[in-house]
Amino acid sequence: MLMPLDTLEQNLRQHVQQLALEIGERNLLHPTALHAAEDYITRCWQQQGYPIEKQAYRERDIPCANLEISHTGTSRKDKIILIGAHYDSVTGSPGANDNASGVAVMLELSRLFRLKATAMTLRFVAFVNEEPPFFFTRRQGSLIYAKAARHRGDDICLMLALETMGYYRDEANSQGYPPLFRFFYPNQANFISLVSNLRSRKLMHRLARAFRSSSDFPLQHVATFSLIPGVAWSDHLSFWRQGYRALMVTDTAFYRYPYYHSAEDTAEKLDYGRLAQVCEGLFKAISLLANEHL
Repeated sequence: MLMPLDTLEQNLRQHVQQLALEIGERNLLHPTALHAAEDYITRCWQQQGYPIEKQAYRERDIPCANLEISHTGTSRKDKIILIGAHYDSVTGSPGANDNASGVAVMLELSRLFRLKATAMTLRFVAFVNEEPPFFFTRRQGSLIYAKAARHRGDDICLMLALETMGYYRDEANSQGYPPLFRFFYPNQANFISLVSNLRSRKLMHRLARAFRSSSDFPLQHVATFSLIPGVAWSDHLSFWRQGYRALMVTDTAFYRYPYYHSAEDTAEKLDYGRLAQVCEGLFKAISLLANEHL
């Protein structure tokens, strides 16, 4: 049974406040805070009853780690849907929306699935070192993880990157786009979006249908070229590079969020009520996909 939306909203708010307000800027320039975020995610998953796998490595002689848990499938456990979010923040920012919001949704999805049987295995991964200077490099945490997964032969049918998910506006012209997109999409920043490359578009459409069948929260989606600014700007890119199908779930970040990558990306800016609706919709949609043949 799903938890009440107000409880889900409260939990999401607590996660974001802990990461962005109590811990604050978290990256290799602030390793104590980065490790505090790692410890917080670890404690949450331990409290949910999951055993945790840690992919540790060193960067600039500082210990770093991707964290992983699994919800093992019942009948097709070798088939995996991976849900991931990066827990570092960009230099100079407390990273409430980017990306404490994505981490918060991931933590609540793992909580919701704890007592929900699925045919496929669900894997949840907290990635380190997504932000510059690591993005687009071999040292990005998600690329290190994706390479290891490919080397192991992990059958990841779909990867979902939860990225910058918590800002919504109803005013006209509150939503921006790359050139020409504005002719095809709404001008109000009141929706969640799915973004994929062309190779992943069929699974993106299936997730979109599952979401819309389960939730009336506004959803938009696009499968397009990775060279368009923002389309590849998260951990799903690492999985594209390893030949996996992947997509990003996002509020569209800098196309709508005026505090993107700034010191003003703070916890009170987020709309936790709508973020809770998105989280609930994703839980129901992923539940449907995890019991289908992908």
